[in-house]
Amino acid sequence: MTEITWFLTAGFALLVILGVPFAISIPLVISGALIAADIEPAFLAQSVISGSQQFSLLAIPLFMLAGELMSAGGLSQRLVDFASTLVRHLRGGLAMVTVLAALVFSAISGSAPATTAAIGAIMIPAMVTAGYDRAFAASIAVSAGVLGPLIPPSIAFVIWGIVAEQSIGRLFLSGIVPGIVLAFGLLVICWGHAWRNDVPRLPRASIREAATAFARGRWALASPLVVLGGIYGGIFTPTEAAAVSCVYALLVGLFIEKQLQLSALPAIFFRAMRTSAIVCAIIAVSAGFGILVAQEQIATRFAAWMAANISEKWMALAALNIAFFLLAAVMDEIAIMVILGPMLIAIANRFGVDPIHFGAIIVTNVSIGMAAPPIGYCLFIGMAISGLSLTRISRAIWPQILWMLVVLFLTTYVPSFALMFQPAAR
Repeated sequence: MTEITWFLTAGFALLVILGVPFAISIPLVISGALIAADIEPAFLAQSVISGSQQFSLLAIPLFMLAGELMSAGGLSQRLVDFASTLVRHLRGGLAMVTVLAALVFSAISGSAPATTAAIGAIMIPAMVTAGYDRAFAASIAVSAGVLGPLIPPSIAFVIWGIVAEQSIGRLFLSGIVPGIVLAFGLLVICWGHAWRNDVPRLPRASIREAATAFARGRWALASPLVVLGGIYGGIFTPTEAAAVSCVYALLVGLFIEKQLQLSALPAIFFRAMRTSAIVCAIIAVSAGFGILVAQEQIATRFAAWMAANISEKWMALAALNIAFFLLAAVMDEIAIMVILGPMLIAIANRFGVDPIHFGAIIVTNVSIGMAAPPIGYCLFIGMAISGLSLTRISRAIWPQILWMLVVLFLTTYVPSFALMFQPAAR
């Protein structure tokens, strides 16, 4: 291997093991490779600038901001109230409210951590008060947050669309069926937990109460319709849709719900900027990493090695899923997509996997990683809200993880499962 290859593989692995943040370790690796190969150091600055100047990247901070505005403006509470009137009387109904509210909020925020935080902060204390085990309450909020990257619009699909140079709108559509099937399985798990533990049911909501909750929540429920209707109606692009989401959330929060205060906006903007900066920094500095990987033909050689040693497509996809699941348990999901993207795409092309189908596989893997022990982002949010240890929540979440793996299996080996809503070829 050349010096550049050593830096990009062994050097990067060493920094990850040492716990160096990805936004720092990537430029360090690139700098070492440039010095070793006697390449002009300005390459790093040029690649960072080119990597950050992509129009689609604007969708990430804008969707982050939309989620923060929706939560602060009280729309997440409206979603919970409406969902409660529909299913709270069923066995496990309050836990089901968490899943249904997260399903709708996911179509607003596009983010697993944002969905977990917004819905979990309301529902975890409510479930504990109603007699649910605290660890289960936290685990179902974390699991429901996983719907964030699957239900369109999705930040994870935006990132993969940039990396793979695929239609973000078509990628959005590929997450609908996996997301809905995942939500259905979580509802069954909620019922089973309540049945085994004899959790008391809540009284059925009256028609008047349901109608009132719907009227109060209509602006929150309309948000996904506005955003997705605009995208697939050809009115605006996914990036422009993110801006529309922000304006919508701001106007509703300030002038209709009137729970959003002007004095709170600086803190809301700061939270969204802080999260977005981490994501965008990784993507920007990874542009140079990807260029060097392509120059050294690392992805191409690895894909050729897999093709020579694995003859069947289903075996290659199984190997990728296992590797991705293990990596996602110990490594940042966004970094995996951005850094390993060229290699994953080369493998998919080698085995003839449809690029949109492959994007659904990757994002489903990423979604599971958000909840998988030991470092899933949503797990730590659940820990902060519930006050429980990582061990307690990890023990409670395994039934949900197993169902997520079933959904991943269907997404991987039944292409129509992910491609059901794709537009017909012209």
